[in-house]
Amino acid sequence: MLAENLIFIKMKLLLTAFIISCLLVAPAEWTTDFSKAKTEASSQHKYILLNFSGSDWCGPCMKLKKEILDSDAFLQYAETKLVLVRADFPRAKKNRLSPELTKHNEALAEKYNREGKFPFTVLIDAEGKVIRAWEGYPSKMTAENLKVEIEGLVRAK
Repeated sequence: MLAENLIFIKMKLLLTAFIISCLLVAPAEWTTDFSKAKTEASSQHKYILLNFSGSDWCGPCMKLKKEILDSDAFLQYAETKLVLVRADFPRAKKNRLSPELTKHNEALAEKYNREGKFPFTVLIDAEGKVIRAWEGYPSKMTAENLKVEIEGLVRAK
């Protein structure tokens, strides 16, 4: 009886430890601060995924965000591999960004999205060098395909 209780207690402790460890690995979150993203990417040996979006007017942007970039599967992957940066260009008055953030996003566009494409997603190393860019919402793209492609690009570097 005592041995059965000890086994039960050990199993309970293992289950509790597993649940806590799962909770501690939170999915990645998107930021708007590119300079902090570069610092984080450099210190943690990650790449930056920069997404240019028109969050309130660009249908393909909204679809890409919802179905791929903000999916649980992709965010869990990104937690250990990527620093996520979104440069948003909303048009509606109610969604207007601060003047500082607007200027920041325009500077990013000047450097990484000169043609003003939406959506436009760029994989960048910690030094700011472009590794790969994706234009629009590729018809065959899934969260899994994007993860595999990024992994291949990172390994090849």
